[in-house]
Amino acid sequence: MTQEKIYDALQGARTADKVTVYFKDGRAATGALIFNPFKGSGRVIDVDKETSIDFLIDTIRELKLA
Repeated sequence: MTQEKIYDALQGARTADKVTVYFKDGRAATGALIFNPFKGSGRVIDVDKETSIDFLIDTIRELKLA
C-alpha cells in the first residue's frame, strides 16, 4: 500500500472494533486502533492479550479491518 492509502485506511479504521496492522519488519498486530494524524503515529491495543504496539505511519506495510 502507498503512504497515502495507509493514511486514509488509518483514518477510516479509527472507529472499527478491530484492525490488523502489518508492519514492514514482518510483525502483525490485531486490536483497537488509536491514530494521531498530526503526528503520524498511533497504537494498536490488544485487550485480550493486554499488550499494545506503538507505531509510526512509515513502518506500516498494510492495514486490514478485522
